[in-house]
Amino acid sequence: MSTFAKRERLLLADLLEAAGPDAPTLCEGWRTRDLAAHVVVRERRPDAAAGILIKPLAPRLDKAMEEFAAKPYEELIQLIRTGPPRFSPFQLKQIDEASNTIEFYVHTEDVRRAQPDWTPRELDPVFQDALWSRLERSARLMGRGAPTGLVLRRPNGQTAVAHRGTPVVTVTGEPSELLLFSYGRQSAADVELDGDKDAIAKLHETKQLGI
Repeated sequence: MSTFAKRERLLLADLLEAAGPDAPTLCEGWRTRDLAAHVVVRERRPDAAAGILIKPLAPRLDKAMEEFAAKPYEELIQLIRTGPPRFSPFQLKQIDEASNTIEFYVHTEDVRRAQPDWTPRELDPVFQDALWSRLERSARLMGRGAPTGLVLRRPNGQTAVAHRGTPVVTVTGEPSELLLFSYGRQSAADVELDGDKDAIAKLHETKQLGI
């Protein structure tokens, strides 16, 4: 049975392939080749991928990224499509869904929305609910660096507190858009912000959202 993570993986691979290795992305400083290398390193080099969160390991991460980015682009795309190595924990459906659904959705939009002719993608309600469930659990982690209080709200009224503080800014949108906002893609997210004007400006400009 197909899963959200598998679906988003294949979509991301298709988009990266179509865009080519030198297309822009929403990840500052990264072209599509860099983004592809990041996805592969995260799944195939856990010793290096730890550098995403553990700063002393960042040099190892940078080296691994350089090594994979130097590979033929077609090889990187194929590694993304085929997924993690046989004995990787990502091979387990539960771990794959929990760890990769958001990862691949966000990176898919990193590629799509960096293109000048991108159009909104219509997502089904079941997928939106799945994204909201994951966002609820990770909201405080993503919003811990927010310069203001931050509340995420769905159009149906469901809310998640991402950061406690004052003044409070409430960000309203579909779960898919709230995810992009809370992962640091504020300018690309289709959301509405309500609150103190200066606080909204600070929230839009901060680079402290996300991991």
